[in-house]
Amino acid sequence: MNEIVKSIVERRSVRKYSDKMPSKELINEVIKCGLYAPSGRNFQGVKIIAVTNKEKRDEISELNRTIGGWAEGFDPFYGAPAMLIVIADKTRPTCIYDGSLVMGSLMLGAHSLGLGSCWIHRAKEEFESQWGKDFLSSLGIEGDWEGIGHCALGFAEGSAAPAPERKPDRVYWTD
Repeated sequence: MNEIVKSIVERRSVRKYSDKMPSKELINEVIKCGLYAPSGRNFQGVKIIAVTNKEKRDEISELNRTIGGWAEGFDPFYGAPAMLIVIADKTRPTCIYDGSLVMGSLMLGAHSLGLGSCWIHRAKEEFESQWGKDFLSSLGIEGDWEGIGHCALGFAEGSAAPAPERKPDRVYWTD
């Protein structure tokens, strides 16, 4: 099987991570995969924020937990030591699609490099809040941005479950 197809077929969302931080070089390789995702008219209107600082990661996790309505102590990032936050330029009509392609590319790249990942939602709500606007401003990011998602990233603890059967009636041909 072709290596790209193999990664697509074998990748699974990881919901339990080791506390070992991936190297910056490895994280940068994953980021590169996201930066090469296609975008509408090649505008490249998506940014990736790499979070490896534990205090900031925990702050974002707590905000995400609150937005999601989970009980105190729950970690919506499943213990992943790093996260890659994807935001997209709201002025682009393809911002959601472009950001989603970046998320998919990040997760496939992570899998191909031996890392686990999981798409965590609620970035939209985070970056609509004052906290999100202040966070972006602290990074020097100006403009109107849509939070697309968080790519939880780290070394998986345990093995991935086998893929569930694919549902029938999802492909139609018009030969």
